[in-house]
Amino acid sequence: MDQQDDVTAADEEGERTPAIAVAGVIAAMALVAVGNGLMFGYIPVSLGAAGYAPTWAGSILTGLSAGGLAGCLLTGTLVRRVGHARAYLVFSALIVLSNAVIGAGTYPLVWIGARALYGFAICGMFIVAQSWLNDAVGNDIRGRVMAIFYVAYVVGLGGGSFLLRFVDISNAEAPLLGIAFNAISILPVGLTRLRQPPAPRAASVALARAWRISPVGVAGMLAVGGLSMMIAGFAPIHATAIGLDQQEVATLLFAMPLGTLLFQIPFGWISDRTDRRFVLVAASLLVVVAGLAASRFDGSALPIMVAIYIVWSGASESIYSLANAHASDRASKDDLVALSSSMLFAWSLSGFVVPGIGTLLTAVYGTQAFMYVAIVIAAAYSAFVLWRLRTSRAVPAGETGAFSPMAAQVPPSIDP
Repeated sequence: MDQQDDVTAADEEGERTPAIAVAGVIAAMALVAVGNGLMFGYIPVSLGAAGYAPTWAGSILTGLSAGGLAGCLLTGTLVRRVGHARAYLVFSALIVLSNAVIGAGTYPLVWIGARALYGFAICGMFIVAQSWLNDAVGNDIRGRVMAIFYVAYVVGLGGGSFLLRFVDISNAEAPLLGIAFNAISILPVGLTRLRQPPAPRAASVALARAWRISPVGVAGMLAVGGLSMMIAGFAPIHATAIGLDQQEVATLLFAMPLGTLLFQIPFGWISDRTDRRFVLVAASLLVVVAGLAASRFDGSALPIMVAIYIVWSGASESIYSLANAHASDRASKDDLVALSSSMLFAWSLSGFVVPGIGTLLTAVYGTQAFMYVAIVIAAAYSAFVLWRLRTSRAVPAGETGAFSPMAAQVPPSIDP
């Protein structure tokens, strides 16, 4: 059988990929998300209960982001060396180790290292899962499969946050549950019959080239990496600092992912029928308005705060998927790999730098500083997109791709 026959056979095998095998990868990541959602809430709440300053939680979040940046840069090398399945198992083991270290006792300095390890592992795990799914399914259903993947992860995050209401933070119950969910997630991957994708080819970061293709897309990744870490990362830190109890923090974190599900579909539907940049401006301004409302009604009744944070989180998550769609509209097939890797780097870099700035401002101005950082980022991005609307043409109707919902807490995939 010659090389062409091999490719044809592989394509036919991919088209015949069993639905249960694809569902196994999606279910595995949803289970991981449950443990992750629980730990995102547990860490700031437990630190607050132990009397540690909020800057410790911010430093731990910055450590997580630093690990994520390393994961985005190094995962490709690991996958090329050992393959997708083994890489997934390696990352699972590192998440288990991270949670075990946190469960050993409240040692904030050690936790920074543990969460950096988690950041490295979860970023790598996402890249592996996304590239595996992209290879396993055909173009005709890829958009629907990836949409289900993102929604399943967001629902898992919310479910994990809700679990915080029922755990005892005075012991290691939450880290142990995180370990359990992650361990269970290994089973569908370890038992899968899903074929291994070919080794990914190297994708170099080329920010200048990506900027030439889509300034609005790259700037969107720079904006939303920071926005996601500010809103999703600092919300539980601030909620704990202003005196919300464990159940109230869990309710707030459980509600925030609902915004992702509520806002992305209508924003995406509109963006498919007009210049996406108009919708990006609308989403960015909504982030500004919601941020101002969050600061104005800070400490109000919990239902008011929940409603505001649902809008705030949903609008910011929409920027992520809209910016990705806009960049893809302007890229040729030959540009996709370089564009995807550069967008991944921009998202990761912002997700590392901005939490550090937020932590420093928290030490000076208090935990409410994260709100104003998010407002400034969204306002600046909105102004930039408005400027681009005046200086560059829109992609002609009929030449755009279809919008797909995405989550800003999921790294952009590098196309194979």
